[in-house]
Amino acid sequence: MGTLRIEADVPGAQVFIDRQFVGAAPVLAENVSPGSHQLNVSAEGFESYARTVDVTPGSRDILVKFREVRLDSSLEVIHRHRIGSCRGRLVATPQGLRYETSNREDGFTAPLADLETFQVDYLEKNLSVKLPKGRQFNFTDPEGNADRLFVFHRDVDKARERLRRGDPPAAD
Repeated sequence: MGTLRIEADVPGAQVFIDRQFVGAAPVLAENVSPGSHQLNVSAEGFESYARTVDVTPGSRDILVKFREVRLDSSLEVIHRHRIGSCRGRLVATPQGLRYETSNREDGFTAPLADLETFQVDYLEKNLSVKLPKGRQFNFTDPEGNADRLFVFHRDVDKARERLRRGDPPAAD
């Protein structure tokens, strides 16, 4: 049998193994049968943590880091110019926002905290980004889908707010 010692950077986080409540972190789950098990940990005010863990005989420590800001989001976009447009991809991580495009003059990378403007206009189906040096970008979805712009904006904005509050970016 295996033993899992589950800790979280939010004391009292609720721990479940295979949908069975184990206790509040830090908690010791003993006599766990070898094999794959679903670990779920939740803490009020944070996104839930879920992953499959492979249990082997012996002891294993697991640390769940709720306070780390995780963000790995990307979106195919069209950058509308005053005259014409180009296609590319917006990529967001805790380290920053980047626009990847074959038009090298349009590409950029900027820390999330440095964005002067980061707004979505759902009705106009437009995502506006203004960089620190004053450059303004207007992005649309190639299929005219405002929902994808909204979800991308929401996820990035949530990460920006947590970083402003002082939560550290995830290392991976």
